[in-house]
Amino acid sequence: MTDNSIGTPEQLRDPNYTPPLAKAVPLGIQHVMAMFVSNVTPAIIIAGAAGFGFGAPGADIPTLIYLIQMAMLFAGVATLIQTVGIGPIGAKLPIVQGTSFAFLPVMIPAMIGAGTAGLAGLMTGVVIGGLFHAFLGLFVGKIRFALPPLVTGLIVLMIGLALIKVGIEYAAGGAGDFNRSKPTWGGWSNWFQAGVVIAVTLALKFFARGLLSVSAVLIGLIVGYILAYVMGDVNLDGVGRAGWFALPSPFKFGFELNWALIIGMCLMAFISAIETVGDVSGITKGGAGREATDKEVAGATFADGLGSAIAGVFGSLPNTSFSQNVGLVAMTGVMSRHVVTIGAIFLIICGLIPKVGAIVQSVPIQVLGGGVIVMFGMVAAAGASMLADVKWSSRNMVIFAVALSVGLGLQQVPDAMAFLGNTMKILLTSGLLPAAFIAIVLNLVLPEDLG
Repeated sequence: MTDNSIGTPEQLRDPNYTPPLAKAVPLGIQHVMAMFVSNVTPAIIIAGAAGFGFGAPGADIPTLIYLIQMAMLFAGVATLIQTVGIGPIGAKLPIVQGTSFAFLPVMIPAMIGAGTAGLAGLMTGVVIGGLFHAFLGLFVGKIRFALPPLVTGLIVLMIGLALIKVGIEYAAGGAGDFNRSKPTWGGWSNWFQAGVVIAVTLALKFFARGLLSVSAVLIGLIVGYILAYVMGDVNLDGVGRAGWFALPSPFKFGFELNWALIIGMCLMAFISAIETVGDVSGITKGGAGREATDKEVAGATFADGLGSAIAGVFGSLPNTSFSQNVGLVAMTGVMSRHVVTIGAIFLIICGLIPKVGAIVQSVPIQVLGGGVIVMFGMVAAAGASMLADVKWSSRNMVIFAVALSVGLGLQQVPDAMAFLGNTMKILLTSGLLPAAFIAIVLNLVLPEDLG
């Protein structure tokens, strides 16, 4: 539903139209509210996997705050590259960029267990994977034929399924042996706080409208945070110590070639690029009632990769287009890229203020778990929704069955590939990459059903 006071129907479908500031600023902040929690969550999860996150024996709160800061700052920078553009780079559409969940199934195994990568190896992989991602912009539109809903839906479903375990662990009190060894792990108070977050999120999502509905997860976390504070589970020491302003540091964690992460990032960049193509199409259809042009698709992919590479240089994780904001464009009917530019500036300002990152860091892990359960469940549900467009012939069922069985199986029993070297083991036991490879290859080589 559109608001005529913002502009005429023709203006609202024009990406270059700028609504009055009194309307544009709230609309821009609404985009940030819709993606804020999803954007900072991967940084928190990676910190936990690396052993310096919430409650870890080697907890490094300044580094965690820095990762959260950079997630906000470079989501804003990557969004500006999309909306404002640099020559052919950027779709010049209202595309919101944020830290990608899709890369987590590859990054998490590389950060835990034997032969782990450090943050230097991780960020180097992000930079190289981002450059490869940008390169894909030269031809990504030409390979869409190989990625029907059967393949893309399976990939998105696998991303969600790979991450759901993290949500349950967080709601119970945190991931890792150091959290599981705590007497409070799995206790009623942890699940009570997580449950309140889920309940408030669902109530707002289905019974509220406008900004309250769009920001349901964020508001649910705020309510859970207040509850946790009342119950004595919030530690604000980091907020007091954090500064009011800080600039990012290039190669803060160093430079190190880790081939498992580099290969994994490049392969996942391909999947992320396809996701972005879908988001660009969704924005132009939902906001302007037209198909995306080849120039827009290529520009969006270039910007995706460049934004990720720049983020990696300064110690942040890969960026991608955020699908929830695609839905927001369709819901508001406002196609203006300048509205999203305002949101990007707001993110950049937040990313330069360490106290904002410190407040996010102080959210108890079980409270975050409630929000993560909803978010990762929605990723899996989005994959299932894409699969609804599949014609379930016996051929397609076999492709789905084999890819899902191998992918989920390797994810659940990583020791099954004990004979492999560490690099290949990390790539295959993510589950996501083998499932995607099997689905793509089988879809290309198996004949269509006869009769």
